[in-house]
Amino acid sequence: MGRSRFKFYEQHYPYFVTCSILDGISLFSDPELASIVLNSLEFLQTEASVLVNGFVLMENHMHMVIQSEHPGQTLKNFKSYTAKCMINSLEQRRRTLLLKKLRFHKKLHKRQSKYQVWEEGGYPKQIDSAKKMISCLDYIHYNPVKAGFVDTPEHWRYSSARNYNSMNGLITVSKYVG
Repeated sequence: MGRSRFKFYEQHYPYFVTCSILDGISLFSDPELASIVLNSLEFLQTEASVLVNGFVLMENHMHMVIQSEHPGQTLKNFKSYTAKCMINSLEQRRRTLLLKKLRFHKKLHKRQSKYQVWEEGGYPKQIDSAKKMISCLDYIHYNPVKAGFVDTPEHWRYSSARNYNSMNGLITVSKYVG
């Protein structure tokens, strides 16, 4: 996980993870970039045996609860793949202002790429009880409410709150049933 002091220790637990866009740039205001992340989460579940128990995609960050045999590697691959896809999308659509921002704020030690999309690390928090799981899912689902974007969690389309309220979400999730 790069230079982060936050680590995944016991692989058999689910983890609450936060992934932030570099310098708080609002990339997910762009529905095409949000779709890249959602499609990648769907892929992880169907092709990589990753359980996604919950997620929320905000304008410049995301939270999720995932469970994987190798959560650190899963998160690294997810961020690398989505970053490449988002850069490609921005380049193809000539979104030069956003590309300039991603280039300007790129960390100096990131030499293998012209741009940096994600902040390093994922700040994983191990979920080792039903109480912690419910608390993390509530935090995730109420994030857009707390930010003042919607009145109820299920009104935020980029969230698993709909899945937990017997509605169709944008992607499927492995609903936690404590």
